[in-house]
Amino acid sequence: EQVQVPVHSPHPADTNMEPPVLPKYIVITPVRNEETHIEKTLTSMVTQTVKPAEWIIVNDGSTDRTRQIVGDYAARYPWVKLINRADRGFRQRGAGVVAAFYDGLVHVTEPDYQVIVKLDGDLSFEPCYFETLLEAFVRNPRLGITGGSIYVQVNGRWTTEKSLQPWTSGPSKVYRRACFEEIGGLRGHLGWDGIDNWHALMLGWEIGSDRQLRVLHHRLPGAAIGSLKSRVEEGQGAYYIGYHPLFLFARGIRRMINRPYVIGGCAMIWGYVVSWFTGKERVEPELIRFVRRAQLRRLASLLLKSCYVGD
Repeated sequence: EQVQVPVHSPHPADTNMEPPVLPKYIVITPVRNEETHIEKTLTSMVTQTVKPAEWIIVNDGSTDRTRQIVGDYAARYPWVKLINRADRGFRQRGAGVVAAFYDGLVHVTEPDYQVIVKLDGDLSFEPCYFETLLEAFVRNPRLGITGGSIYVQVNGRWTTEKSLQPWTSGPSKVYRRACFEEIGGLRGHLGWDGIDNWHALMLGWEIGSDRQLRVLHHRLPGAAIGSLKSRVEEGQGAYYIGYHPLFLFARGIRRMINRPYVIGGCAMIWGYVVSWFTGKERVEPELIRFVRRAQLRRLASLLLKSCYVGD
């Protein structure tokens, strides 16, 4: 499958300006059974205009050719390192992904990196992707988390993944190291890639995705475990983060217009409600209060807007 990714110039305003001194970055990629797509990510990385100091690829018990494909690249590029984990027998979102990420982090040998990246192994992106994002960190010292705009293929067409703005999405997370450490890193739970956004905002960091940088996500979210189970897990993750019930139900209703139609939104609400009644663990109360205040403001804003349009 060949996909054309449009070129986004990292210096559109003035090609004669002195390039900024960019922070050093490392990349960690947990992968499991990605032989179909991993080479797209490998090719995207080795063609970057600014390459990472280290790229740790954690093979999380793959049973296909993922290990061999990555091993070939690791033999050719000294900054690419392959780490192999034992096969747990299944793909595990949330805790499994985060555990594999931290297995990679302990193998980092560069002590003075300023940016850390969690990157999926089923993505492709343009050559200036990381150069552009690193420049954003230089321009804005309060930028804590960033990334590109995630695109998924629906009915043969690439379309942007639906997400709140300026939310950063799980497949490509680019953290300023200071922010990453202040939020306590990644939490080993469903919804980890939402918690980090909320926690960073609560601590005064800014987050934002570059809408001009397209990241093609070649595996549909939840495809490996089934879209219905993925929706249930989305509801479970929302409960863990502390979503306000009104916000969650509104989001579930909105999900009903996406595939799987109706039942997908119901599955998300079900995951949240079951977690509520069984008393599952949640994040700390301070973060829950911050999340709910923001969500209620969002709901109030949408309600006022709909009333204004109605008039």
